[in-house]
Amino acid sequence: MQDVQEKLEQAQSWLVERPDMNSLVKLTLLLVGAWIANFVVKKILLRGLLRILSYTPAGKDRRAIESNIVARLANVIPALVISFGITSVPNLSDELTIIVTNVCYAFIVITIARAISGTLTIVNTLYERHPEAYERPIKGYIQVAKIVIYVVASILMVAVLIDKSPVILLSGLGAMAAVLMLVFQDTLLSLVASVQITSNDIIRVGDWVEMPNLNADGDVIDIALHQVKVQNWDKTITFIPTRRFISDSFKNWRGMQEAGGRRIKRSLLLDQQSIHFLTDDELKALKRFRLLKNYLQTKQQEIDDWNQQLKDEGKEPVNTRRVTNIGTFRAYILQYLQNHSKVHQEMTMMARQLNPTSDGLPIEVYCFTNTIAWTEYEGIQSDIFDHLLSILPEFGLRVFQHPSGLDMREMTRNLHESGTKNSS
Repeated sequence: MQDVQEKLEQAQSWLVERPDMNSLVKLTLLLVGAWIANFVVKKILLRGLLRILSYTPAGKDRRAIESNIVARLANVIPALVISFGITSVPNLSDELTIIVTNVCYAFIVITIARAISGTLTIVNTLYERHPEAYERPIKGYIQVAKIVIYVVASILMVAVLIDKSPVILLSGLGAMAAVLMLVFQDTLLSLVASVQITSNDIIRVGDWVEMPNLNADGDVIDIALHQVKVQNWDKTITFIPTRRFISDSFKNWRGMQEAGGRRIKRSLLLDQQSIHFLTDDELKALKRFRLLKNYLQTKQQEIDDWNQQLKDEGKEPVNTRRVTNIGTFRAYILQYLQNHSKVHQEMTMMARQLNPTSDGLPIEVYCFTNTIAWTEYEGIQSDIFDHLLSILPEFGLRVFQHPSGLDMREMTRNLHESGTKNSS
């Protein structure tokens, strides 16, 4: 033991006589000590801690393990070893010692800031797993907290590097308030918009939103501080600034989704020249319809009672009320919807006339399906109008359609044949 001690004293004396070598050796030992501290913390203590955490719910969370928060904090240990041990290295200038110490402290600050940021990310991830998270997202607030953390960390790092008090830097920020307001203008506006969106429940993750001026039509898949991510129906992604949901108008289809019914609002354009009073033969033919039987009996009784009050004037057909084919068709549409298994019977349902146009008389079908699934909705809507278009001739009605090229050729051919017959 004495031999080892004597050799160490001889080595120390030899190094003292050689200042540069003494500094290099002790600096090397300091770096080796920092490496050993890093190895012990990460390879031994950290693995043991993770093994212990694996028996807890937090340790079983894959996202928490992948975040490497503990591993980041472990980097603080070698930095502390260097910052405290650099003062024991001889023959180093005070300026160099201060610079190394300050750089280590700055590294510690940014390491802690990154660890806190990672912790906030995990908090948001765990929160999003709750069923009510889509109604009250906190991602925007998490991002604001991260910005504040990194701003504070930046101020502390600069203060440590220049070896000044952070209070001096903070006092100088007052004069830079206007510049900071300009630099962080978008962030502040987005923060205000995020607060309004959350407090007023304007949009949620999973909502179907439509904003035509930004070519957005699809589901909200993410609500962040600066932007809202919308996946359109063609699977493209539209990024919308958060504040645009406060300043611009848009449509949120959440009400339709929650109601459980999707509206059908489409018109049939009828040829107005096909509208007429029903003859007795036509009435007799329409009474074959199960859906019209009660309507025709009730309507005929109402009209007969009205006409009896006219007495002698009722002898003129022009003074009497009569059943029309278009009114009967509207009644049929309503009865058809009321007996349709895919139409929501608790929501508004009607068949109405709109203002006549040059393209015909619109008969609008207004109802709601009992499903909100897009493909099912389109199928139900198509089935309804397939049936109505096919049943129209039974009422003596025609759909209005502009003449096509085939119609024009047929008319020209008929005129030509008529001219040929007349000339012969």
